[in-house]
Amino acid sequence: MRDNDRSRIIVAAGSVTLTEKPLLPVVDISEAELRVVRLAWVQLGPQGESVPTAADAAALLGGDGPGLAVIAGPADHGKRTAGIKAMWDTARSVQAATGKSLALREIRPDWDTPDSPDTSVLPDAAGTAYLLDVAAEIGSWKSPGRIAEALVAHAEALRRVGSCLVVIADERTWPEGSSGTLTRVLVRAKTRPSSHRVAEKHLELLHRRPDRIRWLNTATVGSDPIGEAAHLLTESSSPADGARLAAMLSDVDDEVPGSLQTALDSFQEWHTEVDAAFKATQDNPDDRALLIASVFLSGSDVLSVQEAARTLLDEPQETKVRTILTGPDLTTRLTQVGAQVEGRTVSVDYRPGYARAVLLHLWKQRADIHRPLLNWVDAITSPKQPGAGRLGSIGDLLVHLAIAENDIRVIEQIHAWTGSGHDSEEHRGLIARVLTVAAEADSLGAAVRARLLDWAQDESDAVATVVALVCAGQFADRYPRQALVRLRHILNRPSVDRAVRTAQEALRDIATRDGQLPRVWSTIRKWLANKQVAGHRAFLSLLDPRADPYVLQVMLTAAERDEEIKGALIAGWSAALVDERVDAECRELLTAWARARAVGQVPEAVVTGILDQVVVEHLSTTPISALIFGEPGVAYEESVIELRKDLRRSSQLPESAFGDELLEP
Repeated sequence: MRDNDRSRIIVAAGSVTLTEKPLLPVVDISEAELRVVRLAWVQLGPQGESVPTAADAAALLGGDGPGLAVIAGPADHGKRTAGIKAMWDTARSVQAATGKSLALREIRPDWDTPDSPDTSVLPDAAGTAYLLDVAAEIGSWKSPGRIAEALVAHAEALRRVGSCLVVIADERTWPEGSSGTLTRVLVRAKTRPSSHRVAEKHLELLHRRPDRIRWLNTATVGSDPIGEAAHLLTESSSPADGARLAAMLSDVDDEVPGSLQTALDSFQEWHTEVDAAFKATQDNPDDRALLIASVFLSGSDVLSVQEAARTLLDEPQETKVRTILTGPDLTTRLTQVGAQVEGRTVSVDYRPGYARAVLLHLWKQRADIHRPLLNWVDAITSPKQPGAGRLGSIGDLLVHLAIAENDIRVIEQIHAWTGSGHDSEEHRGLIARVLTVAAEADSLGAAVRARLLDWAQDESDAVATVVALVCAGQFADRYPRQALVRLRHILNRPSVDRAVRTAQEALRDIATRDGQLPRVWSTIRKWLANKQVAGHRAFLSLLDPRADPYVLQVMLTAAERDEEIKGALIAGWSAALVDERVDAECRELLTAWARARAVGQVPEAVVTGILDQVVVEHLSTTPISALIFGEPGVAYEESVIELRKDLRRSSQLPESAFGDELLEP
């Protein structure tokens, strides 16, 4: 056998299954990140010292070891970008040597059990450089030594097919002391790239605005730097800070007065303005309450904001005229705390990021207010309250707070809105959207995903429905395996309610996404083996052609070619038919198959062949006996009667056993 570079040679008698487990999802490294490492890479630190992280990682990937580089270190040290740079350099070296490039891809850590990752589901395509970021979860691994050794073994297998792996870890957890091998694959990120140099290179080479580098000029006149933005980046600033500042400076509109200052204030998260507002109101809780109410109700009318402020202070409306007429006007008070009043509307949106900055300041400086503030938010977002119509923007504000502070309590408050009494489809959708953002966050995401698993098992129909909506959205693109686990718990509820129906829709939706049907089918087969109602409901939902016949068409076409799949479909029917809890769903699906068969949506012979075996084995079950023999007083559609006749012929059942009363339109 020749020319088998980057190939697997499998010699076997009969069919070979490499793995029964769907591999973890992978995505291409984004073009934006590739442009950074191609065009604007910075390898110097704040003092001009070398930052060798990427070069050291590339040396490991191209060396004689297992093709693994583990980049460990504190957050904000550019570990991810260094990993991508190492992959990019390795790909160029491989291309120069062999003429073949490497695909650069990222593995989504979509483990069934994040605290005990199953490394056998790691992807292993030939000619690929993989990035696996486990920095947020590695600290929760139960057996880090065992998992680390498994990663090394996987990387050794990748090396044999011309692939490699970069793992991004936290500062402490990689068990380098367990063995020499685990030490040799480790790269420590000790120095962060200079944020100032990052900003300059991004402005010049990514945003094509070299003229604006002057705003970063650190030369001084007296004690002040010449560049208006130079003071914003220090030695402790992260590379991401430099990239963010460059993006803001590139967006400055020279035609708009004050645009540069707005960008600078926004980058600093309005630190000066927020400090001034809180200092000016340190002896005035009424005005501070107005500021907080304006932040959460930005865009609402003045009186609603004032009423919400009083609710926050837990004080009744003032009734004494003398007191009412004392002090500055309401508009003046709102303006002094940074709000803008136009007509009867209060807004802080004219300062991008100001609301978030106020909330972060309050959260950090006034820890005692955390619980009262969340209780107040719950009150103003309840039905018929001023925040009920602003749940989306309030949810976004809170989720950004939760991510910035890594505070799961904020997410739990958002979850509490699910059962607040405002049970509309829009309300549930908004909460699901906010929870999705939180579940995908770098640091907070792992804790949110764990909460979603708990909430999927909640007795509340509303709570479980929201989790199903999360699993129906983009969460399933990033974490399809974890989405399916949560849907299984919802499908296992005692009766079919809104949550179960939403989970069934979510399951069908995931199955129709590109490349996901094998994963969904494999997962459902495992559920069926556990003999729980979740597996039966999932099987029947997946093969229901009423909403979309696509999945059924694919499965029946596969069954026509593969006896194993045909047998699995028969086994799935057999498992569902003996579970009386899904009798109604079995009846409905049999009728749906008959209709799809009658109109030519599915291959007639395959449907008949599968159901023929099911009929022979389960003639005594209620759904099958109703299909074959009919029921007194029940009229049947022509499609059902035609299927019944074909099954009678193929099964050689007595014709007298059948009732063929036609359902009149």
